[in-house]
Amino acid sequence: MFERFTRDARQAVTAAQRAARELGHRRLGTEHLLLGIAAADDAAAATLAAGGATPERLRAILADTAPAEALSAIGIDLEEVRRRAEASFGPGALERGRGRGGNDSPRFTPEAKKALELALREALALGDDFIGTEHVLLGVLRTGDRAAVAPLERAGADPAALRAALLAARDRWRRPRRRRRGA
Repeated sequence: MFERFTRDARQAVTAAQRAARELGHRRLGTEHLLLGIAAADDAAAATLAAGGATPERLRAILADTAPAEALSAIGIDLEEVRRRAEASFGPGALERGRGRGGNDSPRFTPEAKKALELALREALALGDDFIGTEHVLLGVLRTGDRAAVAPLERAGADPAALRAALLAARDRWRRPRRRRRGA
């Protein structure tokens, strides 16, 4: 499927992988795809920014919703856990073994995989023979995954309004067309 992705869409997925790693997340979810799309320089990123979901705002929201807060809410002090683990197993004990066989690339969550599948379906439904960041954004929005919807809402963006705005701006999408063989 990635062979249908435009250069920008591929770069957005790569940016999502990088963002997940930088945020210390082992899995790449729809929220990271949003961040990768927001960092692009195209209609999808412009639509997100117009809705208040800039790359900076999304990154701050994703960094703010770190697991430490969730653990703290149920009475677990992550710093104490880290201190005890390092006292028993040495410095950086919790950082070891992050990837398999030296590969620290985050794995796609089922929701992120579904968003990419839906991106293909969106492209086909629109009659496009490519998958751009716009299609990926439509796929992410179509999943309704709270991991993506919640940061959008915290940024002040309405997912349904984003979808409508993106479809309304469809004429501005860069549409690379493939030539048919023999044509």
